[in-house]
Amino acid sequence: MNNRHYNIYFHTHTVSGIVISVVLFVIFFAGSFSFFRDEIINWERSESTAITREIQLDYNKALKDLDKKHILHGRNITISKPSVEERVAVYMEGTRDTLAPAKQKEGSFFYLDTKNFKSYTYEESYSLGELLYRLHFLAQIPYPAGYYLSGFTALFFLFAIVTGVLLHWKKIVSNFYIFRPKEKLKTLWTDAHTALGMIGLPFQFVYAVTGAFFMIKLLIVAPAVMALYEGDDKKLYQELEYNDPDYAFEYKKLANPFNVNELVAKAKNNWKDFEITRVIVQNYGDINMHVLVEGELLSHKKFVGVGKVVYRVSDGKEIAKKDPISQNNYLDGVKTVLYRVHFGDYGGYALKIISFVLGIITCFVIISGVMIWLVARQKNNLPEKKRRFNAAVVRIYLAICLSMYPITALAFIGSKIFYPLSQSNLFSLYFGGWLLLAVFFIFKKNDGFTTKFCLISGSILGFLIPITNGIVTGNWFWNSFIHNQIQIFFIDVFWIALASISLYVAYHLKPKKAVA
Repeated sequence: MNNRHYNIYFHTHTVSGIVISVVLFVIFFAGSFSFFRDEIINWERSESTAITREIQLDYNKALKDLDKKHILHGRNITISKPSVEERVAVYMEGTRDTLAPAKQKEGSFFYLDTKNFKSYTYEESYSLGELLYRLHFLAQIPYPAGYYLSGFTALFFLFAIVTGVLLHWKKIVSNFYIFRPKEKLKTLWTDAHTALGMIGLPFQFVYAVTGAFFMIKLLIVAPAVMALYEGDDKKLYQELEYNDPDYAFEYKKLANPFNVNELVAKAKNNWKDFEITRVIVQNYGDINMHVLVEGELLSHKKFVGVGKVVYRVSDGKEIAKKDPISQNNYLDGVKTVLYRVHFGDYGGYALKIISFVLGIITCFVIISGVMIWLVARQKNNLPEKKRRFNAAVVRIYLAICLSMYPITALAFIGSKIFYPLSQSNLFSLYFGGWLLLAVFFIFKKNDGFTTKFCLISGSILGFLIPITNGIVTGNWFWNSFIHNQIQIFFIDVFWIALASISLYVAYHLKPKKAVA
């Protein structure tokens, strides 16, 4: 590689990496914990449910209960299961009956407990698992700014990955095996950055691509909508199969009794290992009432196996059917593969743990890249003012990033002691505590202290998490293991392991002076 190309790749890699470093760290740190979103939600609520994406609900009883509270006649009702928990998401459109009272024409969204049919608003159902999940794509920033910021950060990260590979291409194998901890500081950071970057390369590339796709796909498809669909995005969504078939409201009450449980069971029995993930009831109580049952085959049976059956309720006739074994097209493959690869929901706990480790490794790669940048700009031939500015930039960066560890551990403890924490109180605890810690470290002006304090305090708080759970609920981790409450047991043991590792790292950190 000639010097000109090397300099282009080097500066592109450095600039793209430094510009997005803080946001990228937040995305990967929160994203790593998001692999255990379902476990965190169930741990927080002291609940343990079957580890399946299938909706486990008595639809007949649930719909009767909802009918008493909301009057369902003429409504479209969508029941889905966004995560592995005891609650399902319910979206009810306003009734299509134009003669109905205004209140019935209002739509609503809520979560429904599958056992006692108690409903919760989104705010009432908010949890630490949801906070961390949404933080990993910056959803707390008003829409669409947060989505676009996370999407473009992923895109810049893709540039950083590609240019980094091009920089190290000729020595990619030899550099992977080189680690010289006793050399000068810049060499140490460079070796760690290169080796760990290569270990996590496939993982980072996949998440850069899929993250950019999920967050900025609207901007990507906007020109196509304008040019090919004359600005009508509904046509695009219909061709992408995001819109469900729509059946007309006939203004005639359905005389015969109906059994939604029977229709769902009938759809499930069409294929072996088929899990029901979404049920849509259209025109409830009307003569033209339809039930759409959607699901997918178990991932280890068929990675892309999306199926659907539509029933007309008046006579129980099957109107439409999509076979998950033989009728999945290219579009189904793209949507399913991108989703499953990004969320890592197809390999059980082994894949989740590996993904978490690779996510934390990526966080270290980001930190080491910033430290390389700092050490390279602390040479004696640079003006003192410039060196102080560079050091201040990195100090702020480390304060924001590293303080995420102890504040996340503290949020686990707070969400258990004060359960249920409202969304606003959870925000105050997490983001308020994060801000206070970051400001404290910035004014402390000691990067070594920041690193050790965050690791040690995070470890201590991490050990306190299972202890807090045991004291508050009486459900110590050995009891949850005996009673097969796997999700609760996992979070307790996960924090013991994580706290042990970070404490070990903290006590083996030795300050190393920079060498120009």
